[in-house]
Amino acid sequence: MNYTIHQLQIFLKVVQTKSITKASEELFMTQPAVSIQLKNLQDQFEIPLTEVISRQLHVTDFGHEIAILAERVVQELENINYKTQAYQGILSGKLRISAASTGKYVIPYFLSGFMEKNTGIDLVLDVTNKSRVVESLKNNEIDFALVSVIPEKLSIEEELLIENKLYLVGNRPIRDENKPLIYREQGSATRLAMEKYFESHRVNQRKRMELTSNEAVKQAVIAGLGYSIMPLIGIQNELINKQLFILTQEDLPLKTEWRLIWLKGKKMSPVSLAFLDFIQSEKQEILHQNFNWYLEY
Repeated sequence: MNYTIHQLQIFLKVVQTKSITKASEELFMTQPAVSIQLKNLQDQFEIPLTEVISRQLHVTDFGHEIAILAERVVQELENINYKTQAYQGILSGKLRISAASTGKYVIPYFLSGFMEKNTGIDLVLDVTNKSRVVESLKNNEIDFALVSVIPEKLSIEEELLIENKLYLVGNRPIRDENKPLIYREQGSATRLAMEKYFESHRVNQRKRMELTSNEAVKQAVIAGLGYSIMPLIGIQNELINKQLFILTQEDLPLKTEWRLIWLKGKKMSPVSLAFLDFIQSEKQEILHQNFNWYLEY
């Protein structure tokens, strides 16, 4: 056997994405380069790791077994690097965070100073929908989750970061009542807040659009397809450029809190504890430097 760590890493990405094209994109490699390394690894085994059926790549049972072992090897290699850095007095390890989609406008500002200060830390940040965030937290796959609504039936601890304000917005200063409301997908915190608001105010307008990301909703509103209640945090540039306008509406803005949450009783790693300490000590300065415009609304 003469396979390399690099080949194992590429194979793991192929197993994860089930596609050489997607694996090459995520690894910032060309497709031929990925294919060559995959072939070089396959040449070490007499049993196929993958097979192509109807032009679709499939990982064989044997391939899945090798992937499990390869993941352990790669993890142990990372542990060697972290251990070396620890002996040099450098805080090292992985910080895993999952954020609801609109959280991408919040969490980077709370990470940048910490990552700059601690160069031995590897960040894994997954920006996804709320359901996936909660699932990752339940399965203890992450250190922290960034959400604006606390998940039900889940015992957690939290650190509040910044208020989440939601306004009714359109692409003109005056609302056209003939245009529909645009909703996020089922399970979204913004969708839930929007439904509760219109139910409590007895607005009986048939939903005519449902989109699966905050960015998609924003572009639809800019294009004049309708109106939506959206988090202020994600539309600063559009307000400045007059692509979007905040429309006056009774009892708006809706307000929740962006918060960092973690499982209650979780045994935190040194990296997680250091990040939480950084947030608690630097939060006010981060808000002052990056969110003054937002706090003034």
